[in-house]
Amino acid sequence: MKPLFASLAALCFWLPLQANAEPVTLKIATISPDGTSWMRAFREAAKQVSDETQGRVKLRYYPGGVMGDDKSMLRKIRIGQLHGGALSSSGLAAINPDTQIYALPFIFRDYQEVDRARKEFDPIILGKIKEGGFISYGLIEGGFAYMMSKRKLTTLDEARGHKIWSPEGDRISRTALEALGVAPVPLPITDVLTGIQTGLIDTLSAPPTVAIALQWHTGVKHLTDMPLLYIYGTLAISEKALDGISPEDQAILQRVLTKTLADLDTAGRADDKSATEALHKQGIQFDAPDPKEAELWRQKVTAAVDGLRGDGEISPELTQKLRAYLDKLRSGN
Repeated sequence: MKPLFASLAALCFWLPLQANAEPVTLKIATISPDGTSWMRAFREAAKQVSDETQGRVKLRYYPGGVMGDDKSMLRKIRIGQLHGGALSSSGLAAINPDTQIYALPFIFRDYQEVDRARKEFDPIILGKIKEGGFISYGLIEGGFAYMMSKRKLTTLDEARGHKIWSPEGDRISRTALEALGVAPVPLPITDVLTGIQTGLIDTLSAPPTVAIALQWHTGVKHLTDMPLLYIYGTLAISEKALDGISPEDQAILQRVLTKTLADLDTAGRADDKSATEALHKQGIQFDAPDPKEAELWRQKVTAAVDGLRGDGEISPELTQKLRAYLDKLRSGN
């Protein structure tokens, strides 16, 4: 009976410790304003996680960019002020450069290519995020980004007369614009609305959903109808922040957030269509470049960005693997 008595004694000692354990609150920041589909889904997930863990794990959000842009969020995560964030592809690049291969300018031609490639490469990107010390619960589609400006912009000559925004610290974006003969205006994402309102910039690049959610569309009149790059994001949490959570509760967090992000990813395509229609209704003019002009943009930008592959900014191996995969798709193989 002694082994049984010892086991019962240990169990009686352990249970009160579990009952009195302090709940873990994960602080997560995002530039998404309250009221957006992302924030509604995130808050529903927080309630479900809290309910299923009986309050042992809580998610506290800081929306609307109050914690700054991706760069600021990551800095605060590293010092423990935050535990995670809803990060864009450019923000993920600071965790691991390989994570931004989908966001290379002109890498994809259409959504069919996106859908095929993501089945093959999403697991690789999620693994790269984990190598950087973060757990991602899946990628969320943001849609194709387009140039939006106060004046028509369909040729290289017109582009050189515009003040075009480049995300602060985004070397790929800066390189692409410089290849077109443009002197980019670097700004953090949180300053873009003010920049377009004050005239500091007159052109920005964003998917329709982002432009509307952040009110950027209110400062532009034209959209250059040529997809520049594929935008995506994720909710990522520092692995260190998860150390104090039991494996059982981590499994609940994983299940709930994975489902939430998958639902947002699926909804992203429909949201993009609705946002595009909304821009039309707002009176924004869609201007399609001449096909030869568009091809010239692609050639110049692709050659310049490919030049970054040798200095650690972009993974040569993974980029080449994605390009080879897309070449096979386009050739029918």
